[in-house]
Amino acid sequence: MPAGREREAREFYAGVLELEEVPKPPELAKRGGAWFEKPGIKLHLGVDADFRPARKAHPAFLVTDVVGLASKCRDAGYEVVDDDALAGFRRIYVHDPFGNRLEFMEPDETPHA
Repeated sequence: MPAGREREAREFYAGVLELEEVPKPPELAKRGGAWFEKPGIKLHLGVDADFRPARKAHPAFLVTDVVGLASKCRDAGYEVVDDDALAGFRRIYVHDPFGNRLEFMEPDETPHA
């Protein structure tokens, strides 16, 4: 993430995605950034002086309500891209406030005829 934009990180990762912000160790806190957690997830955002968003490479998160998450992201003003290219999953892509691509996927348990 870019330096000095921790507020935006909190708004998105804690506010929209509902991850809990956890304190960074004191030595690492001096560098900026933010850490977030939820059961099964630990997400560390570090500051990069030469920041460039990851627009292709990305983490994928397995979620239980991708449709609800898509709606929440849209309501918060984030662009959501629906994707159906992976059989057996409902998927969306969302870019965080810094332009990093994030994938959210949910197993598609819809019965097929």
